[in-house]
Amino acid sequence: MSTGTTPTGRKEQRAGSTYVVLTRTFRAPIEDVWAAVTEPDRLARWIGRWTGDPAAGKVQVHMLYEGENVEPEEYEINTCDAPTRLELTSHMAYDENTPATWHLELDLAEADGVTTLTFAQSMDDPAMAENVGPGWEYYLDRLVAAETGADPAAIDFGDYYPAQAGHYRALTS
Repeated sequence: MSTGTTPTGRKEQRAGSTYVVLTRTFRAPIEDVWAAVTEPDRLARWIGRWTGDPAAGKVQVHMLYEGENVEPEEYEINTCDAPTRLELTSHMAYDENTPATWHLELDLAEADGVTTLTFAQSMDDPAMAENVGPGWEYYLDRLVAAETGADPAAIDFGDYYPAQAGHYRALTS
């Protein structure tokens, strides 16, 4: 788990785009971590809930910890290779003046009873990265808390933002 003020994200180039990449490890089977990032009830413990029919190639994601009256976001399922790879794309308005396309990649690998989750998001805009990077640190630490029996509500976003903003802006500049 991150310490909240120490960012763990790194930059990678993938398919000609800049990605912010974060890694978390779990002492759990890969199928269990997969369930934590794909099953609506498990997902709701740390980030939100999805609705819809994944077989149709899209789901609606309802963020549960972003404040009141947050509109659901549609995510296109590009790849779903259970339990090792999930790729999603979302087209949304980052704010009222900034449309955003987010490409998310989640890769899971298990070795010796430890599952590693590698999360990556396309991130070409440094101004967006300074907000989104700390947000993913926060949510992934909530996931770790949920999966280790700790209380995800004890994770405070104020420990991540604005403390990590400069790291993510510099990372993507």
